[in-house]
Amino acid sequence: MSASDLDDFDAIIIGSGAGGSTLAYGLRDSGARVLVIERGDFLPQEAENWSVEAVFEHKRYKPAEKWQDARTGGWFQPGVHYFVGGNTKVFGAAFPRFRREDFEALQHYEGVSPAWPISYDDLEPYYAQAERLYRVHGSVGQDPTEPARSSPYPYPPVPHEPYVETLAASLAALGVHPFDLPMGIDLRTGGACIRCKTCDGFPCRVQAKSDAEVCALRPALQTGQVHLLTRAFARRLLTDTTGTRVLAVEIDHRGAVVNIQAPTIIISCGAVNSAALLLRSATEKHPAGLANSSGLVGRNYMVHNNTAMTAVHPVRRNDTMFQKTFAINDFYLGSDDWPHPMGNIQLLGKLQAGMLSASGRMVPRPLLQWIASRSVDFWIMSEDLPNPDNRVTVDGKGRIKVHWRPNNTAAHIRLVRNARRLLRNAGYPFIATQRMGIETNSHQCGTLRFGHDPTTSVLDPYCRAHDLENLFVVDGSFFPSSTATNPALTITAQALRVTDHLRRTGVVG
Repeated sequence: MSASDLDDFDAIIIGSGAGGSTLAYGLRDSGARVLVIERGDFLPQEAENWSVEAVFEHKRYKPAEKWQDARTGGWFQPGVHYFVGGNTKVFGAAFPRFRREDFEALQHYEGVSPAWPISYDDLEPYYAQAERLYRVHGSVGQDPTEPARSSPYPYPPVPHEPYVETLAASLAALGVHPFDLPMGIDLRTGGACIRCKTCDGFPCRVQAKSDAEVCALRPALQTGQVHLLTRAFARRLLTDTTGTRVLAVEIDHRGAVVNIQAPTIIISCGAVNSAALLLRSATEKHPAGLANSSGLVGRNYMVHNNTAMTAVHPVRRNDTMFQKTFAINDFYLGSDDWPHPMGNIQLLGKLQAGMLSASGRMVPRPLLQWIASRSVDFWIMSEDLPNPDNRVTVDGKGRIKVHWRPNNTAAHIRLVRNARRLLRNAGYPFIATQRMGIETNSHQCGTLRFGHDPTTSVLDPYCRAHDLENLFVVDGSFFPSSTATNPALTITAQALRVTDHLRRTGVVG
């Protein structure tokens, strides 16, 4: 599609990641003509998809873009990927539901995680739909924090390989409850997944990962009602004279600036870029940015407290290929000796030597290979609390500046200690950790929180901007809290809920 064809659409969706592509899928048979615009292009299927050197050392699929750390003044390369399918092209494909308690006000050691304007029960039917759409494999009844479900998982869990099976049994003997991590990969009968070790953090060369392009956008495009424009960067939104409706999206399409119009505009650029787009769209009637009468656009930025943990058994090789198959939530809501939420422990994809060398260049490669061949690898994740001083802003040139200071760290430190204790008791004498910093923002959320009150939120419970009658935002930015688990399924479930609302109320379709 070319810029000259950009007319007569009922809705424009900006961004093709988890939110945008799922929205397109939900509107595919509504009768509406929908245009999805994506700043990137299709991620190529090529040998480099599975190259540790290309992905981790050369950062082949990350943009050259830099964001500024407001605390230090330095610039960093963010963990974002501008392709059709967005960050889901390289994500780890974990699709857990949030806990019922995550939707309620929850007291933490360092503050309160606020209640959402919707309940778990409001979202539960859409969780079930999203699990079917994204081919989620899982099992019921293992996780002590698991909320009630209206239906089983659509596919059985991803089986543990022998090393992981033995480890899970050892941890269970220590009193915790390893459970099958809900995963979105194509392990259906005749499915494309080959269970390789280049899944978590890599593009899938055989298209077996349940990413937004493969599962949602492609079926939507096949209807002929949904169209896609790539290499189209949304510069700003243009409003009418009253400032209450968005008239057009100003895009830079392959070097040409073009305005495209539709009665309904939906932003799904990710928490940072969605906020930045609204801030760049400031007008005389909206001098602080669009949808910003509350002053909250860009504020309450959250990314989780994250630590990577590598446990090494010096005499036991780990030849697992697909390692990311279980998680532990026994500390999610607290423990007998710490009555505050701590978070989630989950396996990572299998560590390889080149992945280590990307952050440890002074370590001899033979030593890195020895460590990788004997390690088991975990991601330890705790909730960070919303803080209005943690925020996203843009400078006069439209460049992104991130103001972020970690919080709720005591709970995270406690969770890391618990994970370390479990693994030592399971027989691992050598354990290394790496705390993630500002550049690890794949779980970004919270910059445009939703709620009932326009003075304390940017969006309403169906993600419509309080200040603009035809503008919706559906990505992780609507989260009032970050919770302590992967956000993809909640973003896609809310996208399906929003499309249901748009169709039911006649806004689109």
